[in-house]
Amino acid sequence: MTAARQQHEEIAAYLRSAIHRKEFVPGDPLPSESELCERFTSSRGPVRQAMATLRTEGLITSGRGRRSTVLDDVPTQSFDGVISYSEWCRQSGFEPGQATQTVTRGPAWPALAASLDLDAGAPVVSVFRLRLLDGAPAMVERLNYPLDVGQHVLSFDTDSGSIYQRLIESGVDIHHATRTIDAIGADQDDADLLQVPVGTPLLRVRRRAFTRTGAPVEASDDRYLPGTASFTLTATRGNPSPLTMVSAREPEALHPGA
Repeated sequence: MTAARQQHEEIAAYLRSAIHRKEFVPGDPLPSESELCERFTSSRGPVRQAMATLRTEGLITSGRGRRSTVLDDVPTQSFDGVISYSEWCRQSGFEPGQATQTVTRGPAWPALAASLDLDAGAPVVSVFRLRLLDGAPAMVERLNYPLDVGQHVLSFDTDSGSIYQRLIESGVDIHHATRTIDAIGADQDDADLLQVPVGTPLLRVRRRAFTRTGAPVEASDDRYLPGTASFTLTATRGNPSPLTMVSAREPEALHPGA
């Protein structure tokens, strides 16, 4: 049974939906606290909690004695939408697909071992797939797992759907993830699968996923065709930003020979 939504969640959902429907566009002031209290028959506590949620999502300003205003109308994503290509496609209104090239068990090369916090040569399971967007090539995916996690992949038909969903259903604790985004030229494998010339610039997203206690459970390297995906992040002065800029002079190879 689904738990009843709390009042602050109802208020946040109303405002979020109104922003996404463009009833409030960037620069517009939101209703005042007193107006929202009257609309939802609420005290100020739930209203302020709802506004804090929207500020954390980067949708509105902090207010600070004035009405909060809309910063952006880009919808936020669930964790599943961030980490799962299949779920991201569905949330975006597209049909996901995949064509598996290889699923292998082998020793971890040094860069991958370091990314997964393993000893070099420890067994890992690696998946190499072409991902489709409405049936067309969109992204080349290289997934790597420690053996205790990858065993659930070895017993799964990787052409049948989401590996992420398979892992969740198998009880794997995937609690948080980091993503490093840069550009890279298509190598021969990328070019063949994506049907582009070698060297074509691709958007690369390298992801590490962790358990609640911080143990790495996945290291991936996803390479998107230009025009397939973009990333939007809103930062406000005085608030920590989830975006970190780091030097690009530390190559991390998540597939052999890179």
